[in-house]
Amino acid sequence: MFKKILIPVDLSEPDMATPALAEAQTLAKASGGELRLINVQSLLPATFMDYVPAGFDDEQRGRAEEALKELAGNIDVAGGTVSSVVRVGGVYPEILAEADAWGADLIVIGSHRPAMSTYLIGSNAKTVVRHARCSVLVVRR
Repeated sequence: MFKKILIPVDLSEPDMATPALAEAQTLAKASGGELRLINVQSLLPATFMDYVPAGFDDEQRGRAEEALKELAGNIDVAGGTVSSVVRVGGVYPEILAEADAWGADLIVIGSHRPAMSTYLIGSNAKTVVRHARCSVLVVRR
């Protein structure tokens, strides 16, 4: 079974993460595994830096860390642990980097139902599936 399960969470779309969190929790309970929630904050373009207050990035990161801690506090994993991390950068590169750094053996990621825009542009879930070095479970709501 899976011992280290990484769950990407988009805090702007918490409904997307709910089914993935439930599935990851079930898997972790069955194997006594660890869960790690990850949120990736996008970098602000340099042209916006003149328009945001000093410390904006730190405030955003702090809010994301608090939101993840709150989510993690609602997860019950018998015998396992739940942790969280906030990274800054591109969504799928940071998810993949965290999976490698933490030694995840499964990524459980929520996804929208495919739409034409997804087929033309691509999605983070699709790229994670394609490039992950571990197993990936895509959960649709």
